[in-house]
Amino acid sequence: MARYTGPKSKIARKFREPIFGPDKALDRKNYPPGQHGQSRKRGKESEYKVQLMEKQKVKYTYGVLEKQFSNLFKKASAREGITGTNLLQLLEARLDNAVYRFGISPTRSGARQLVSHRHITVNGEVVNIPSYTLKSGDVVAVREKSKSVEAITHSVAGRMLNKYNWLEWDGKALTGKFLQYPDRESIPENIKENLIVELYSK
Repeated sequence: MARYTGPKSKIARKFREPIFGPDKALDRKNYPPGQHGQSRKRGKESEYKVQLMEKQKVKYTYGVLEKQFSNLFKKASAREGITGTNLLQLLEARLDNAVYRFGISPTRSGARQLVSHRHITVNGEVVNIPSYTLKSGDVVAVREKSKSVEAITHSVAGRMLNKYNWLEWDGKALTGKFLQYPDRESIPENIKENLIVELYSK
């Protein structure tokens, strides 16, 4: 699946969840898109479809391509611990996701763009790879000459303090530290990762 650039409300309605953030269209039309979305009779969905839909939802949520997702799952499987939790931890450790979690951007797609446009540093070095995996102790910062970028200052101004316990944020310096991989209970996304594990184990 290529990076999705189409109508976000359509995808949110498909999964009946605000995947890309608060969505007024989803609130008004909490049923699938399409001509027969509201009146369509839904039979029992197959196990495979349910599992596939969950994987697609996660890919849309984190903005990950199919090959990237497959590679992440392999890494998660090779690590000690619960594969599903490992997968979510690796997704949370992506640089673009961390930029979003820190509040430097209000959306993951916006965070991805900031990273790609070289506005973000990791441990003092510019990193322009959104999928870059952070390690415990890594310091993520807004590049000095980018601190006046309106999109960044506006987003940071509306940031909630200490929202995630695996991150540490310094609002004055516009720097954040990735303290550790989050435990499963701390990750707020509505994801049934066990369904994805079942899908890949077929």
